[in-house]
Amino acid sequence: MPQPAGGIAIKDVVDQDVVAENVATRDVAIVGAGPVGLCLALELAALGLTVTVIDRAPWKALASPDDDGREIALTHASRRQLAAAGIAIPEDRMAPIREARLYNGDPPHGMTLASARGEAQDGIGQLVANHLIRRAAFEAVRDVDRIELITGHGVQALNGGADWRSVRLDDQRDIPARLVVAADGRLSVTRRLAGLSAQIHDTGQRLLVRRMAHERSHRQTTWSWFHGERGLALLPLAGDTASLVMTLPPEDAERLEAMSPTAFAAEATRLYRGCVGEMTCLDALHDYPLTVSHADRLVADRVALVGDAALGLHPVTAHGFNVGLASVRRLVEALASHAGTTADVGAAAGLASYARHHQRAIVPLWHASRALVALYGDTRPPARLARHLALGAARRIAPLQWLMEGYLARH
Repeated sequence: MPQPAGGIAIKDVVDQDVVAENVATRDVAIVGAGPVGLCLALELAALGLTVTVIDRAPWKALASPDDDGREIALTHASRRQLAAAGIAIPEDRMAPIREARLYNGDPPHGMTLASARGEAQDGIGQLVANHLIRRAAFEAVRDVDRIELITGHGVQALNGGADWRSVRLDDQRDIPARLVVAADGRLSVTRRLAGLSAQIHDTGQRLLVRRMAHERSHRQTTWSWFHGERGLALLPLAGDTASLVMTLPPEDAERLEAMSPTAFAAEATRLYRGCVGEMTCLDALHDYPLTVSHADRLVADRVALVGDAALGLHPVTAHGFNVGLASVRRLVEALASHAGTTADVGAAAGLASYARHHQRAIVPLWHASRALVALYGDTRPPARLARHLALGAARRIAPLQWLMEGYLARH
């Protein structure tokens, strides 16, 4: 599919009766062309549905995304789901995780809260650079006839009638569909336009990410430490390299950001207590705000929320991307299991089924994450003990387990 100029041209529709007459031209409109939205588009197209994907980012940025420094911790289930959807990630671009360890206290001598080992050669998961997944997902949808891409335009309003919704773009075009899906992140504009409220909490912390080389082998093990307001994680990459993930108060983040690469490497070696020997910087330092969110309801009239628009978790769970893919799976299963889906994919019965099943899965994650965040920033001795007990209990409750040792993969 050649790159369009300013997105794919779609005839402007203003008259609402015309919209209603032409609504069958698209079954689903997905707002957000990240991996979750694109995976959903692929799975819906496989059901025989027609899909339009809308994103405010330009075509070039989606087709060739910049390396944002983040690594995605993929479970085996998530990897299989991506492959089944046609999103191919080369084996040599994945870094296996053989073991995951979680500590409460300074590395590497804090109290061990969790230790998980993978079975046989598959380990317990894989780490993949976020930009590689984004690129692979975009490549997968480009030549699918049932999927249409509109890039470089944001959503301005949602309109609708008895059996359709219409997405109004910022250039005043209307995109009619039977179902609108918000996959545009934890600060979702589409969610707000649909009248779906959300609990949004700015933690006040910053997330710093940087790839490093180091002296000693990481043994394909993730290490995570909690110490007061500071959280440190080491994610094993290829060879003797790793991704450092630091959750810090703003003043600590600013201090590290002001350092030269040499000074940063020395400070990182100190903070990580030399657990992998001396470190050196491999690329730029990336800084992200830390906001968590949870939608109070997952569906409205012919609207559904997936990915971070439904639930945006704290890095303590490392569940973000995997939970996002789980929302795709549950939505597709709910729509496919109700009679008449292909005739009316936005019917209430299928959406209600999705909301019921996904909300039941994510509410415990949301409450556990918020409780841990509260404990995480408390430096008093009783809080440290409570954090130890809470994290130790959480790791035994499915589906947290080894994912507790990583960090959040889509902010």
